[in-house]
Amino acid sequence: MRQHHYTIDTAWTGNTGTGTTTYKGYERSHDISAPGKPTIAGSSDPAFRGDARRYNPEELLVAALSTCHMLSYLHVCAVAGIVVVEYKDQASGTMEETSNGSGHFTEVVLHPVVTITDASRTEEANQLHHRAHELCFIANSCNFPVKHQPVCNVA
Repeated sequence: MRQHHYTIDTAWTGNTGTGTTTYKGYERSHDISAPGKPTIAGSSDPAFRGDARRYNPEELLVAALSTCHMLSYLHVCAVAGIVVVEYKDQASGTMEETSNGSGHFTEVVLHPVVTITDASRTEEANQLHHRAHELCFIANSCNFPVKHQPVCNVA
């Protein structure tokens, strides 16, 4: 079994001068970075006093699922000889808060819209989303359903 390791630097940037002396007295802003890569401006969801202009962890989880599925899908299409010329997804996730203040995702739904070059392979292209899901490292790490509602167009 091969292992892969990932390191991310997270730095809280929301100290307004008094740290966390009060719940409302600090910003949730932070930077996510790794050597040689652009910094991602993060915060919490606005529902939790976050900055709506910055990505929140929940959005980044949905993005990770969407992009992992896309990369797995492009792989299986390339192996199958299906030429994909465009791929877009408008993924959505649902998270529920619990009475103890925590929460969890109940599902993420991916809506990939794929454009291929061969109309005769449309059904096969749609079916390959199942194989891509099986291969997606991020989806395999989740304890909630990740669903797919694909659309396949022909260039």
